[in-house]
This record gives sequence, structure tokens and C-alpha cells, in this order.
Amino acid sequence: MSKNIKLNMSRRIRRTPYTNMVEEHGVSDFTVVNHMLLPKGFKNTVETDYWHLSKDVQIWDVSCQRQVQISGPDASKLVQKLTPRSIQKMETGKCFYIPILNESAGMINDPVLLKLDDDMFWISIADSDILLWAKGYAIGLNLDVNIEEPDVYPLAIQGPKSEDLMVSVFGEDIKKIKFFNYRVMDFMGTKQIIARSGYSKQDGFEIYFKTHDKHFNSVEMGEELWKTLWQAGQKYNISPGCPNLIDRIEGGLMSYGNDFTSENNPLECNLDKYCKTEDDHYFIGKEALQKIQKNGVKQKIRGILFDGEPLTGIGQPLPVLSNENKKIGQITSGIYSPRIKKNIGLSMILKDYWEIGENIIVQMLNGEKKSGTITTLPFPQ
Repeated sequence: MSKNIKLNMSRRIRRTPYTNMVEEHGVSDFTVVNHMLLPKGFKNTVETDYWHLSKDVQIWDVSCQRQVQISGPDASKLVQKLTPRSIQKMETGKCFYIPILNESAGMINDPVLLKLDDDMFWISIADSDILLWAKGYAIGLNLDVNIEEPDVYPLAIQGPKSEDLMVSVFGEDIKKIKFFNYRVMDFMGTKQIIARSGYSKQDGFEIYFKTHDKHFNSVEMGEELWKTLWQAGQKYNISPGCPNLIDRIEGGLMSYGNDFTSENNPLECNLDKYCKTEDDHYFIGKEALQKIQKNGVKQKIRGILFDGEPLTGIGQPLPVLSNENKKIGQITSGIYSPRIKKNIGLSMILKDYWEIGENIIVQMLNGEKKSGTITTLPFPQ
């Protein structure tokens, strides 16, 4: 795309409390997720950013991870009907990764669920309108719930030095937060949810920033949070960042709308452990998923290592072929890994070819064919 093409801002594309900060720090690209700006790059290359993320600490504006807040007497009942993963034993303070399915068992989101109380949940969504989906289902079942999008703007601190940075700002209790758990911590007299999680394979945290008070200006307070972390992070070589494509693919982290869509079911996405249909709870798409489980799936997402000039990313899917030139999949996310020293990608691969070690061919956009191999997810360390 030409560098001269501009993205016009409007109320349909929302800024965040940190947008001024990322602009000051030299953001070079944005994308739009959930109708909100998501930084996609700064001054460094993706590879430079990758090595920094693997060694130090970064601050990411991920406000686009919008929250669907479900509260009220029937909150847990509704949440359970949205996902095949049982939340029966979920405790307050926990985060669950959950697939959300449509009536055909197609994946319509793969969010993180936070349990705030027995009658309140946040669904931290990928890029699709789950709020309207949940509202429609609640109305159809006449459930006693309130569903809204609260003013919550996640800010991620990612990298091996993230714990040291967070301790310097929020105190030693940060060390007590286990992976996919959260605690409520104080910032400027407000209570903030901080989870040990993030869209990277590194250690890290997500601050679910919320003003909690109509007298606070969310932008001013958000910038204060950013500045506080930035100043404390100087000791740890902090850098502005964003979800890194190399790190994401190496970690086998899927992107909704890219690596899978509503045309894919959770079994194709290797999410079998979250889909125990023998559990007694009903969820949307249960009958369809049981049928798929009985008949088996025709494809699964796999990692691919392949030769060729180092890729900086792909703008269009790359066909994956068998040695007989049959199309068996397509690479939906791909880039060169400086650690593995090969191009890497994610692809849905047909059943007869998805075994680890299978030799395949990747067809580049210019028509050239490169040798490749099916591998595990996450990619081998």
C-alpha cells in the first residue's frame, strides 16, 4: 500500500487514552480492531522489535481488546451458553481462554474471559461484535442480565523484564499473580485489574485500565499511567511496541479473521481440550460440534517452515501444495524468523498432509515454489 494513503479518523474509528503517547513515541502504522486504533509498528523493524521483546520490556496500547461486560443474576448462565468450555469451577480472579461458537460450531471469537464476581464477567474479545451476539441471545432466552461495553482500555507490559517493571510501580504483590490470574491493584486512588497474560509468548501483564470515577478524565489518567510505567521502565530499557508478528507465529498464537474465521470449528484450531461435549451444560452449536467430533475434521492448523528469501510479512495468503501439486492449505500468517533462520507460517492443512515432518511446497506470490515442512505449534524452541 502506498505511504501516501491516509486513514481518515471519525467517531467510527476510536482513539484510545494512549493514542497521544504512541504518536509521541513515533508510531508508524495503525490498524483497526473492534472499531479502535491498534498500533502496528514504530521506528524499528519487526526483527529489531522481536529481539527487544525477547530480552527486555515493552509497553503496548491494546485498548482494542474491548470488554463485553455481562452482569446480573443470570450472568453465569449466559456466559456458559456462549462457550463449550465449562466455567462451573471458575473462581473470581481467574482468566479463561474460551472459544465462542455460532450455531454451526463455527468460531466467531476466541476471547479471554475474566470472572469479576459470581454475577459479573468481562469477555475480552478479538475482532468481532460479540456484544450484539450476547444481547441477542439474552433477549431470546429472556435472561436477567445487563450487557454493555465498559470504559476499559487494556495496556500490556510484555517481555522478560515485565515483572521487575510492574513491581517497581505496583509493589511486590505483582509477583503473586499466576499466569491467567489477576489481582486488583491501586493506581492514583483507583482500583485496577492486572492480569498475568498477553498476546505474546513472553512473560507479561495486561492492565485493564478503568477510571471508575466520572470526575477522572480517561485520557489524562491513561496518559499518567503510560508516563508512570515509561519513566519506571527506563531502568529496564523499555520500548513502545505492539503485538509482534514473529513472536506471535513462533508461539502459535492465532489471529481471528486471519488464521481462522467463522468457517472454522475449534477442533480445526487445536482447541479440543476446551470442547468436552459430554459436559452437561448446553451451549450454542453443541449439536453441530458433537457431529463434527463424531465424523472427524478434514483439516487442522499447523506450523510450516519453508525456504526462500526472508519474508517481511505477507499481504495475501500463500498456497501450500503437496509434492503432487495438489493444494492442501494456505499460509495465512507468515514471516522470516531470525531465531529459526527460516520463513515460518500458520496454515490450515488437509488431514492426509498434516503429520509433523511432512514435506510440502509453498507457492510464493510471484509463482516460485519453495520447499517446506509441517511442524508443531508452538514452533520448536
